[in-house]
Amino acid sequence: MAKRVLVPKTRCNGTMSEAAFWSFIRSALRQKSRWWKPISVCKMNARRDYKGINKRQKYEYQCKKCKKWHTEKNINVDHIIGAGALNCAQDLPGFVERLFCEQDNLQVLCVSCHDKKTLKEKQSKKKPNG
Repeated sequence: MAKRVLVPKTRCNGTMSEAAFWSFIRSALRQKSRWWKPISVCKMNARRDYKGINKRQKYEYQCKKCKKWHTEKNINVDHIIGAGALNCAQDLPGFVERLFCEQDNLQVLCVSCHDKKTLKEKQSKKKPNG
């Protein structure tokens, strides 16, 4: 059995590692970005009135990639150019600038298309250059 390496807890009165701290900051910023006006405008531009049999559903949203119509629970507002990493203080200005972007960098994708795009981005980051 491999021996566990203890990571120094240098943040929050010795209760958080550096990685945990930056994860905490990243999560807080992403949570606040949900109320960023360009995100709601992007969603509004991709919606139409729902005419189906479910009386509780008011709108449906069109995925930019597959062009299918989905419920609000099945869509994500995606950053065309991702917000990127936030692992240290030097990453903070660029991350905030990309996260709180204007509408021209946002698109509505269904969960399936968003997951595929995210996986493709993660795989392209892992491949060595050249």
